[in-house]
Amino acid sequence: MMIGETVKDIDVHIPRDAYDMGKDTPTFNVYLTIIVRDSKGNVIRVHRQRSHSPTTNFIALILPVNYYTTTGSSITITGLGGATYNYQPAFSTSGYDIAYPNAANNYPSYLVEIEVGNGKQSNPLTATNLASPIANGSGSGQLIYGAPTIPSNITVSGGSAYFYISQTFSNQSGGTVTITEVGIVTKIQIVQPSGNNSGGNYTLLTWYDALSSSISVSNGGSVTIYYTFTVNP
Repeated sequence: MMIGETVKDIDVHIPRDAYDMGKDTPTFNVYLTIIVRDSKGNVIRVHRQRSHSPTTNFIALILPVNYYTTTGSSITITGLGGATYNYQPAFSTSGYDIAYPNAANNYPSYLVEIEVGNGKQSNPLTATNLASPIANGSGSGQLIYGAPTIPSNITVSGGSAYFYISQTFSNQSGGTVTITEVGIVTKIQIVQPSGNNSGGNYTLLTWYDALSSSISVSNGGSVTIYYTFTVNP
């Protein structure tokens, strides 16, 4: 047994490819950027934070089908209204899988919106809805939800690649509205590959973030929220 100073005498050469070169393993990050404008359209605040909160729903949707078929596992997905589905896709005509795209049978799956709220949850993994969603409208405490935007292409710059989704919210409520939580809502259709039977459609919270500092949107102002998904940032 070697102890003390004798450990230093070991002549070991570490291979060069064992060092972290910064490019050996692709890295994936998500960033949340929020731009606040006043009633004249002037930018009055830019908020940016690292986003790291996929929900259980999201994890269920990105797991490959062979995970379910090999392990025999299933995962419960939960919609915004509390409806649940025991999700277990399969490589068979009798299995129920997510339809995308499947416009011919009217079974599309798509991004619904970025949703904002004025509550906060401590465990985003189990979140199935925002703690306190802000309603779409011009009434007191509400914001007018614009349509979400998704670029048609992934942007490649050097060794990095990214895409983003964005949405603008306008305040015509007559007072200041405060945002403390943000999420991504997706609609999915579950059908048999043959398209003969539907397992139902579900509107899911797939991503959730509690903001590191609250965002105040004054009456007449607006806020634009960007989720940027990037590889090798």
